[in-house]
Amino acid sequence: MSIDPKTYEYGAGILSGRVILITGATDGIGRALALHTAELGAQVILHGRSTKKLEAVYDEIEAIECAPRPSIAVLDLSIADGEAYASLADSIDKEFGRLDGLVHNAGILGQRLSIEQYDISEWQRVLHVNLTVPFVLTRQLFPLLRESEDPSVIFTSSGVGRVGKAFWGAYSVSKFGTEALSQILAAENSHLPLRANCLNPGPVRTKMRLEAYPAEDRDKLVTPGDIMPAYIYLLGPDSRGITGKSFDLQ
Repeated sequence: MSIDPKTYEYGAGILSGRVILITGATDGIGRALALHTAELGAQVILHGRSTKKLEAVYDEIEAIECAPRPSIAVLDLSIADGEAYASLADSIDKEFGRLDGLVHNAGILGQRLSIEQYDISEWQRVLHVNLTVPFVLTRQLFPLLRESEDPSVIFTSSGVGRVGKAFWGAYSVSKFGTEALSQILAAENSHLPLRANCLNPGPVRTKMRLEAYPAEDRDKLVTPGDIMPAYIYLLGPDSRGITGKSFDLQ
């Protein structure tokens, strides 16, 4: 029987002992995932660009009974250079020696304008943060992923990453690229335990959603906590062999 990631049921400790890096772990889906994976026994590496916000999530995890103490990785993805990525990989290697899960959650919306009006520098910034950064980070951390017996990489997709939509510009293009990046990574590593998949969260009560739809009734949206089962499924042992897929969570 196939498992539906949206309704996946799991027990306490299913992620026990797994080392998981979550980008954009200070707000929204990333924060919810960091707290939940830690509660399930994962050794979480919290990424963000604000030390203050990262420390707040760190303290929340520390307050969870029996949760492993998290690690913090402060990195501004919009300006990070090769040395910064190498330093991050080296730190993870020294502390853990492997990486079992990599969740590419960080991203930016960019402008909601027509192609004719879109600012060129903003276009480049969105493509860099949403598409180039996941490529670079995955590439730099690949040796650590290969040290894991059951590594999983999760990319964040979107409905506008499958069908182009007017005024979604660089964000839409970046998500089309994300889908391709995930599929290519999966195909190139089909002979290895490593798996790569995309998750499309759909409308969720986050700051980015508010930025995109400021007049929307937020009370009608699901919360980040509501969509956690699919992430846990792909990060845990029950999704072994599932790779190159893209799942809609709503």
